[in-house]
Amino acid sequence: MSNWHSTNNLQHGTQNNQTFETACLWPTLVDDIPNYPTLNQDLTVDVCVIGGGFTGLSTALHLAEYGQRVCILEAHTIGAGGSGRNVGLVNAGTWARLDDLNQYLGEQAGEKLTTALGLAPKLVFDVIDKYQIKAQDTRTGNLHMAHNKTGEQDVDIRYQQLSRRGANVEVLTGAKCHEYCGTTKINKALLDKRAGTVNPFAYVTGLGIAASNAGVKIFENSPVVQISREGSEWLVHSGQHTVKANKVVIATNAYTEGEWTNVHKSFYFVEYYQIATEPLSGAVADRILPYRNGSWDTRLALSSIRRDKDGRLLLGTVGSLTGKPKSFFLNWAKHVQKHYFPDLPEFEWQYEWCGKFGFTPDHIMRIFEPAPGIVAATGFNGRGITTGTLFGKAFAEYLQHDDQQVLPLPFKQVEECQLSFCKLRSWSTEAGLTLYHAGQFLKIIP
Repeated sequence: MSNWHSTNNLQHGTQNNQTFETACLWPTLVDDIPNYPTLNQDLTVDVCVIGGGFTGLSTALHLAEYGQRVCILEAHTIGAGGSGRNVGLVNAGTWARLDDLNQYLGEQAGEKLTTALGLAPKLVFDVIDKYQIKAQDTRTGNLHMAHNKTGEQDVDIRYQQLSRRGANVEVLTGAKCHEYCGTTKINKALLDKRAGTVNPFAYVTGLGIAASNAGVKIFENSPVVQISREGSEWLVHSGQHTVKANKVVIATNAYTEGEWTNVHKSFYFVEYYQIATEPLSGAVADRILPYRNGSWDTRLALSSIRRDKDGRLLLGTVGSLTGKPKSFFLNWAKHVQKHYFPDLPEFEWQYEWCGKFGFTPDHIMRIFEPAPGIVAATGFNGRGITTGTLFGKAFAEYLQHDDQQVLPLPFKQVEECQLSFCKLRSWSTEAGLTLYHAGQFLKIIP
């Protein structure tokens, strides 16, 4: 077992005299998790990357492929943030419908981003294959499940917009839908055959190993406290030491700490909760997502459903554990499980955990160049695996070639994207989610 769990507060909840841990499942499924040193000397590199998640590691790995000298400063440990805690859905696109994306960005920019994100799942799987990452991945597509008539209309609209652009998608109905989803409560679903799943912690730590093997210097427990200019170069300060670099990448997103940058004001963070059962088998369990697709429904506060490599059933939804009794999300999980899979034999829950993601009002990510030689990305809206991998590769190409055309999205000015009352937005969103989930398990909301 790695020392990753030492950074988490392990607590225990009860369910019929059963205990289960408030800790992330994903690291427990990964063997030989590497540890990296703390920055203990001054260093000079070509590019300093701040943040050891999907974006930072993808940037560093692709820069190393160009022969650049790169280091990564991670405030905690690789995968300790949102990259190691998320659902693990390797999805294409954004939450916004494609035509809506064009309205927000303009048709040319919208179509460019749609094309890039449509290819992003393939990029993730290509990286996994190239570096032989043991990501526990599936490549059978993911399901957007319509939970009611309004959801079915949304699925139809998304299918029309995707198929018009040549995406490999299919609408499932009737018996085929029931077969794929493993429940008769869903009568229509959009199968995106480009997509799949990973163990996100396995993928992010695998990226770290690949980057380290390519010559990237990775430092954990090395939080950045300041970035300053020295002539034509940047000094990145961490503890008693500095990294001198020609260029800097800020890839901390929802886990940005301290006041050394204001890019964190371009989004507000939302938490995502997950709970996992013990490994399940048998005829009834085997009918749940039999092709190991990832899935999520069309509820206002969505329910994500997937299986892990050992057959566990994982349920997730937007919302935070903080300030809630242990029974709150347990009651929610029981409600969702009984609604979708009422015939499932009795089982035990094993793990529950939360992670944060950066949220923007229009569901579109942002990239910035706040000063010459510094780039940053924020607001992935829960699509971190594909977006982070794609934007990391794009940042590497941009820093190598100084050509903005390689970027999937135009740079924004930090000032124009700053949101007011970010903490209040996070709080009010969480309050609304709490009421919604309470309504679900009280059967006020179907």
